[in-house]
Amino acid sequence: MGIFDRFKRVVKSNLNDMISKAENPEKMLNQLLVEMQEQLIEAKKSVASAIADEKKLERQMNQNTTLAIEWENKAKLAVRAGKDDLAKEALLRKQEYHRLGEQYKEQWQAQHDSVEKLKQALRQLQQKIEEAQRKKNLLVARAKRADAQKRIQETITGLKNTSAFEAFDQMSSRVERIEAEAEAMQELSSLEDHSVEREFAALESSGAGEADLLLEDLKQRMQKEEKSS
Repeated sequence: MGIFDRFKRVVKSNLNDMISKAENPEKMLNQLLVEMQEQLIEAKKSVASAIADEKKLERQMNQNTTLAIEWENKAKLAVRAGKDDLAKEALLRKQEYHRLGEQYKEQWQAQHDSVEKLKQALRQLQQKIEEAQRKKNLLVARAKRADAQKRIQETITGLKNTSAFEAFDQMSSRVERIEAEAEAMQELSSLEDHSVEREFAALESSGAGEADLLLEDLKQRMQKEEKSS
């Protein structure tokens, strides 16, 4: 199980170092996931090596068990042939291989139990890394939101500490003054227009009276001409 304890130490050490220096949370999380994957690959290699050792022990166990059976069969063959000394030698060989087979069986069983624990730990490790990958986007979104809130607050604080608002107030007053001057000029222009209109109206009035007189004079002359004809 040492490989997984080492994995935890490496990840924790790197995580603490990255957090203390973190300026870009997304970059930090991506780098952390890369390191997790690298450590996972190393863990898989260690588990694969343990599985290979287990299979080797299993083969040696089976080989010695098979040899023990073969030497017992040879002992039976020697007994049938009336060669007890040869049978005894075969039984001693059978006992030796049987003893080795049992020893390898004990070693294989211990290795098998260890490999099963390693496999389970590896599955848990893979699940945790997959969970970290799923959480990464959520953490990045939270980090970006927090950063945006921080920047807004810094902007608001900066505005409070400057004369920006005073400048806006001054500009507002200036615009109001320009608007008032424009309205005054428009009012003056309107007064001038009314004065000109009144003068034209007076001229038109006087012109209309003279026309009436001329028309009356014309009518009188026409009446005289009709009488004289």
